[in-house]
Amino acid sequence: MTGNARSWDFFDKIYCISLEERPDRRASATEEFSRVGLLSRVEFVSARRHRQNSEQGIFESHMRCIDAGLAAGAQSMLIFEDDVIFRRYSTATLAGCIDFLADRGRWDLFFFGCLVKQSRRTENRHILQIRYRSLAHAYAVNRPFAERLAQRHWEGISFDAMLQTAGGRCYAAYPAVAFQSDSPTDNREGLKIDRFRRLCGGLCRIQKMNEFFHRRRVPIIAAHVLVLLAIILLAASAFGSRF
Repeated sequence: MTGNARSWDFFDKIYCISLEERPDRRASATEEFSRVGLLSRVEFVSARRHRQNSEQGIFESHMRCIDAGLAAGAQSMLIFEDDVIFRRYSTATLAGCIDFLADRGRWDLFFFGCLVKQSRRTENRHILQIRYRSLAHAYAVNRPFAERLAQRHWEGISFDAMLQTAGGRCYAAYPAVAFQSDSPTDNREGLKIDRFRRLCGGLCRIQKMNEFFHRRRVPIIAAHVLVLLAIILLAASAFGSRF
């Protein structure tokens, strides 16, 4: 571990995947990194759109970052995509996250923002233990797990889907501080889902809704069940009163 354990310096290497065809995104990412004190640490990794398959290009770009971090001897590496934006960021949240990672030791993936299948509290109020679903715009990898990921090759599934099946101990910042912007996607295979996300208010909103639901899953489901039961009882009562 290098630098201040309560700052971004905890991560030995920090990368941002930047499409050559999207200088607007690189400019936006530069502003975002500057705002949270990251700009001097970030290495931009230039990438070009894959000619045949956008998902393969994304997969290979992430693998380039992981390979570069391993080759540099990094014990932990932080990887961003160039459409990242920071919301609800605070130095207190960052410090809580870094303290957890430094003390825990045994972690594989850490997300500053993503979509989850399930989450639960930890002893640290800034941290959730999660079952990862998707989005890889702001995540950290511990070296032992990075070495496992480096053995994976393109097999026709997206990088997010590969992370889902890779296992590992996954944690996330709470509340999430990194989101994907509403910048038009360059993923040709993801155009339909991108349109759907925009109809739902954009990825930032979807991330917040996903976080809200999984942190309050039990009362939300219970409330819906009660409403459904009330509707059934009222319907039964109205039906019975006719006879």
